[in-house]
Amino acid sequence: MFKIFLNYLKFSANCTLNNNSKALGHFNNSIRRYATRKRFYRNTGILRSEGKYEVTLDQRKLKTPKGNLFSVESEPLAIAVATEWDSQKENIIQSKMHLTTLCNTVIDNPNNLTKYDMVDYITNYLDTDTILFQANEEEDLLELQEKEWDPIIDWFNKRFDVSIKKSQQMDAPPASEKDKATLSKHLLSHNFATICGFVYGVDTLKSVILTLACVEHFLTPEKAVLLSRLEEEYQTGHWGRVEWAHDLNQQDLQARLAAVILFTYFNNQSSKIKSKSIQ
Repeated sequence: MFKIFLNYLKFSANCTLNNNSKALGHFNNSIRRYATRKRFYRNTGILRSEGKYEVTLDQRKLKTPKGNLFSVESEPLAIAVATEWDSQKENIIQSKMHLTTLCNTVIDNPNNLTKYDMVDYITNYLDTDTILFQANEEEDLLELQEKEWDPIIDWFNKRFDVSIKKSQQMDAPPASEKDKATLSKHLLSHNFATICGFVYGVDTLKSVILTLACVEHFLTPEKAVLLSRLEEEYQTGHWGRVEWAHDLNQQDLQARLAAVILFTYFNNQSSKIKSKSIQ
């Protein structure tokens, strides 16, 4: 997890600090325009209060966008969020602070979602999962997809005791209602915060299968992002790439996914510790 955290900071930094080209400089300037405020604090820290952990910016306690007190049950997660705030330079670029965003979403729950709402969203996403629909016109691309994606689908079916099938057509859903019910049962065993993390991962990769493979440590964030971009990488291999744009997009996806892995891990560990303390 420590290695993933270091990679997360590296991915996030590369999205905003790489100024090797004029185009990239223009891209970074556009990002800066979205910064709502300059950094107003010198130091970050955490403190424990009523069994939870809060983040401090100098003497101020961090608040969520809806004005709620920022507090989490996991000390490592609080440290990671404080580090995220500490890594901000002249401007606070909150769009790159993925752990903070995930925590704020859990605390504020702006859309008033339940665990069941999010689990339904995830299981229904299987019907359009990126790696389940493979090329039927380009033989070379299909061969690449079968080589890279099929082993992940096989692992997913064995791990979750389902029978998901890939397709070259969009006319039939790849997951039966039985498969979705089986997966739902697994997902509902997790706490609300962890499921929020799963949703963030699915939206990042456009794939339930790749997200869970990464959370289960079957894939690294770097590999999962590469697999989610397989067709794009194939096409750029033929037609060329806008290096700074493609690299920035890849770094951003890796930062988002690394945040998901950290977030779900810390929340799961916190749940286990809390469960043991109750027993």
